[in-house]
Amino acid sequence: MKRALVLASEALAVQEVPVGCVFTHNGHIVAESRNSVNITHNPTRHAEMNCIDFLLDYCKKNNINYENYFKDVNVFVTVEPCIMCSAALNNLKVKEVVYGCANDRFGGNTVLNVSDFYEHNYILSGNVLADEAMTLLKLFYKGTNPNAPDSKVKKKTST
Repeated sequence: MKRALVLASEALAVQEVPVGCVFTHNGHIVAESRNSVNITHNPTRHAEMNCIDFLLDYCKKNNINYENYFKDVNVFVTVEPCIMCSAALNNLKVKEVVYGCANDRFGGNTVLNVSDFYEHNYILSGNVLADEAMTLLKLFYKGTNPNAPDSKVKKKTST
C-alpha cells in the first residue's frame, strides 16, 4: 500500500485525482499505475484499469493465459475501486483487493455492491493507511480540477 500511496502522490503532483494502484502476483509487484484521466482526456483511465491493461498486454506478449494469471493477483489501491473498476476486477477473478479509504461517491462496495452481480467474489478489505489516502484526496479537492466541466449551478442575478 505504501507504493500505491507514492503513486497517488505522483498523480496529485500532476493534477490527477490522487489514486495509486499496485498489482502483485505471488508476492511480487507485476503492475503499478496511477490515475491518468486528465492527461489522457479519457475518463476510464483509472489506476486499476491501467494496471489491468498492462497485465493483459504482458500476458498476451508472453503467451500466458490471463484467466489463470489473474486468479493469483492481489490489488492494492489507495481508494476503494469505483463500480467500473470493481466490476472489471471481479470479472477478471482477481484474488484480493485491499484499499485505503472508502469511496462514498462511486465505490464498488460502498455505493453499489458489485459482488452481488458476480459468481466470483474477490476478498475485499479496506482502511489500510486510510488517513494517508484521504489526506491526498482532500488536498486534490481543495484545489481545482483543470479538466472539470464548468459548474452548472445558476447564480442569482441582482435586479
